[in-house]
Amino acid sequence: MDSDSPKSPNRFVFACLSLKFHPRFPPSTSKAPPPLSNSPLLRSLPMGADRISAVILDLDGTLLDTERATGGILEEFLARHGKSLDAAMEEKRLGKMHKESAAAIVQDYGLPMTPEEFSEAIMPLFQERWPQAKALPGVNRLIKHLHNHETPVALASNSIRKHIEIKISYQQGWKESFSVILGGDDVSHGKPSPDIFLEAAKRLGVDISKCLVIEDSLVGVRGAKDAGAKVVAVPSLQGQDENYSIANCLLHTLLEFQPELWGLPAFEDDTGLYEFIPHQVWGVFIGWANIEMHGIYKVVVCIGWDTSSGAAKRVILPYLIDHTESHKNERLHLFIVGYVRKLQNEGTMSEALRVFEEDVNIARAALDIPVFSLPTSSSLFVEAAFD
Repeated sequence: MDSDSPKSPNRFVFACLSLKFHPRFPPSTSKAPPPLSNSPLLRSLPMGADRISAVILDLDGTLLDTERATGGILEEFLARHGKSLDAAMEEKRLGKMHKESAAAIVQDYGLPMTPEEFSEAIMPLFQERWPQAKALPGVNRLIKHLHNHETPVALASNSIRKHIEIKISYQQGWKESFSVILGGDDVSHGKPSPDIFLEAAKRLGVDISKCLVIEDSLVGVRGAKDAGAKVVAVPSLQGQDENYSIANCLLHTLLEFQPELWGLPAFEDDTGLYEFIPHQVWGVFIGWANIEMHGIYKVVVCIGWDTSSGAAKRVILPYLIDHTESHKNERLHLFIVGYVRKLQNEGTMSEALRVFEEDVNIARAALDIPVFSLPTSSSLFVEAAFD
């Protein structure tokens, strides 16, 4: 597109999603979304002297969707011992070292075994699922981008080093992209201690104040802040944004990450294929909608989480473009091909999920060019479960 055309979305694909409800249609008003400059999602963004020299990344829940791959293993294990999983209690363990969590699980559930015996029994079950763990949206783009621009990058996880190396071995191009790889067993104390971040900065040869840490867990965010780093939080648990107020910046997905805000080179483009929609995905997207018995249409899709009831609930609203006929309760298949922007910081989720005229114009223009075009195979409009 030429310079006068609407901006181009970031390219990636969700070959998934089957919905059954009344699709919405874009409003004719609302010219453009309001500016994001006053959003609480952006806190203390860097200015001048705060230019970032290196990036430190967490692994599970930040780069890899290991929770989706290994979900249900602990619950099934506990059930075999006559115990029921306490979801709220397990959420509080997010990001902690396995050794610490194992001891707590044995004690909290009264399991008839030592923490060591628990680890020996359950760890092989997790390892069997690790090959299924997918990179979260925006991750491959970020890793490749930092590597191409020779930005020093460290991987710092509370997992032990051996397990980290196994997990990343299934992801093409990851291992060689990290200058430093550190596990919880490489330092005296794991997160929320700042030790692993200080050691990562030391091995990178960069002052910790010049490091940007990207984390999904609260224990990781706390450790990074205590170390003196700048922190971007991308929570893997929805509806808990207020708990991450100490982070410099809060995002819902790495698709929202803007490296230029931190003095790093801006993204050029992104390409990826995802067969699911991870919990971390929020924002406004474009793609194609296949309505059974009626055909295929351009679509703008808003994706977010509604926490107004106290429990986080996925909200996915498709807005059909240039189509006004109602198809209530008909099956709608989506093929999402591009990310446009983050949701606006509004008072309610219904307000945040608004589609603006600019979004529609972007969709119309982008979906006419080859990179965002309709797939040749109708099999890509597949059904996929989402939570």
